[in-house]
Formats: sequence, structure tokens, C-alpha cells
Amino acid sequence: MKKKDDVWGMLKEAGILLAITLILGVVLGWVHELTKEPIRLQRERAVREACEAAFPLSAGEGELSFQQTGYVQDEALTAELAAQGVSIGEVYAVTGSGEPRGFVVESTSRNGYGGDIVLYVGIAADGTVRGVSILELSETAGLGMKAPEVLAPQFAGKQAESFVYVKGGAAADSEVDAITGATVTTSAVVEAVNGALRTVRYLNDSGPQAIEETGGGGDE
Repeated sequence: MKKKDDVWGMLKEAGILLAITLILGVVLGWVHELTKEPIRLQRERAVREACEAAFPLSAGEGELSFQQTGYVQDEALTAELAAQGVSIGEVYAVTGSGEPRGFVVESTSRNGYGGDIVLYVGIAADGTVRGVSILELSETAGLGMKAPEVLAPQFAGKQAESFVYVKGGAAADSEVDAITGATVTTSAVVEAVNGALRTVRYLNDSGPQAIEETGGGGDE
């Protein structure tokens, strides 16, 4: 009798655990559905604000729109950027008054001191960097975390094939003055910006087939 009671007790406990698991699954699914849309809207708003900060409006351009594009990045370019710790996310074509104005490129450096650094880099049709917006940053407080106000503004209005960081003051358009005590962060940001520049050159060299509108994302 005791053996049967033990078996019955085990089955009862297993049934209770199964019921709890099922209930938790239903609750988690409900919470996911409840929060999915607000999270999506928050992400879209953050991307739109990053695009607007990276490609600020200039006189005579009219209202700017940012259209997500699709592009085919060849293996060689992917490997080239990966070797520098950089990956490219979304690319947005910028238009104003019906004319193409350039691109905004989402570029991520894996080499940040505290983790990934995600930038949105605005690049005009002539190759000039319009602006850099740092979307994600987890660097050291008081050092690398100063990148948005110390590093990002240094790229705006400069035209260079690539950038390097220096210490003690930038003397050329291709130079960026490093944050004191945060050269790792500085290097990661520079790498991400260079990755965006390299991507735009690839898109321009590849022609219209490389920058077709995907139909996804819409006007940000």
C-alpha cells in the first residue's frame, strides 16, 4: 500500500508541476503579445530619432525621409568588416524634395570596452559625414560614456575615405581626437564609422540593384 501511495504522490506532484508550467507558459505568452507592439513602436521611434540626428536637415533640402533599403553585401566585404570587429545592420536611403541626399547606415563595433557600440552614421551623396548618432553604448562612466558628446560631433561635416584617432588634438579632417583614458572606446567608434563609409562606397559602386527598397520598414 505504501508503494502505491508513493507512486500516487509522485504522479500528483508531477501533475501540479505540469499545471504550473502550462499556466506560466500561457501568462508569458500573453505578456509577450501585450508588450510586443509597444516594444516595436519604441524601437521604430528610436531608429527614426537616430536617423534624424545622424542626418540633420540642411537648408534647401526640404523635409527628409528615411527609407529602409535592401542591399547585397558580398562575402569579401563582410569578411573585411568582420576582421575590424564591425557589422552592418539596416541602411536607409535619405531623400529630400524628391532628390537623393545620401544614406544613414547602422554600424556596430564589437570592440567596445563594455560591449557592442551601435551607431547610426549619416553620409551625404558627396561622401561628407553629416552626423553620428550613438544608439547603444555600455562603456565606463565618465570615460567611454562621454562618446556621444565628445566623439560623435567630431565627425560631422568632414569628408574622408576613413578616419583615424589621435591624441592631443585633431589636425586634419580624417583625424578624431581621442577621449582621454578611453582609447578602446574611441577606436571602436572610429571603426564603426569607417565601416559605414566603406558600406556606402560599396553601395554606390554596386549600382541601383544594391540599394533597392525592401518594402519593409517604410519611411522612418
